[in-house]
Amino acid sequence: MQLELPSREDFDNPRLEWRRLFSELLGTFFLVLVGAGGGVINAVSDGQISRTAAVVSPALMVMAIILFMGTISGAHLNPAVSLGFAARGDFPWRRVPGYIVMQLAGATFACLTLWAIFGKVGSLGATEPGAGIDDWQAMLIELLLTAGLLSTILGTASRAQNVGALSALAVGGYIALAGLWSSPISGASMNPARSFGPDMALTDFSHYWVYVVGPLLGAAAAVAIAWILRGAGGDAGGAAAAQGSLGEVKVRKLNP
Repeated sequence: MQLELPSREDFDNPRLEWRRLFSELLGTFFLVLVGAGGGVINAVSDGQISRTAAVVSPALMVMAIILFMGTISGAHLNPAVSLGFAARGDFPWRRVPGYIVMQLAGATFACLTLWAIFGKVGSLGATEPGAGIDDWQAMLIELLLTAGLLSTILGTASRAQNVGALSALAVGGYIALAGLWSSPISGASMNPARSFGPDMALTDFSHYWVYVVGPLLGAAAAVAIAWILRGAGGDAGGAAAAQGSLGEVKVRKLNP
């Protein structure tokens, strides 16, 4: 007996889309629960959550999510990632809106959960430019950070450099690194959904444009960088990483 690798049609099986959408909803919920929760818990515990803990915790959560359900949906958890994969040719454009809706919903549910448990404290973990930082400065930092994040994601997902489960370490490590040096400037969101959840719960979108424009331009830059480094996308490795591998793996008998 021999297992055949799933085809691109298997990756794109529409009968399995509901599982992928639920995976994006659940994964983004957990990511934002931890990411926004750091600010909330810091407020209710009189400052017992350090900045290091606040930025490393979401990175560890992303690692866990990639490892335990990355093969379901690709574990995008971020509209910039979904758009980047689609622009790279690894993910169907028609599936992008559903992913983004689930990511935004998951982020909102996470912040509403924090609000229900602890009240409207710590700005519900909202990402905002730091003290003395202009919106345009925060936007440029978000652009650069997201370019690096998407470059890491697209690079580890390519056929030439697919590292399987180790990609979780690369992505989680990058998120921690970005937060450690830049969170005082912009909050190191790199994710329009992460920033949407608190803003939606608080109905305050004063700075939200920073966390849409910056990450989306950063994603576009990462796609361009990937093309320069590796040429066109759309290979089987990239498709498997972007779309998951929920397809029905076919089994055939070998001739005796």
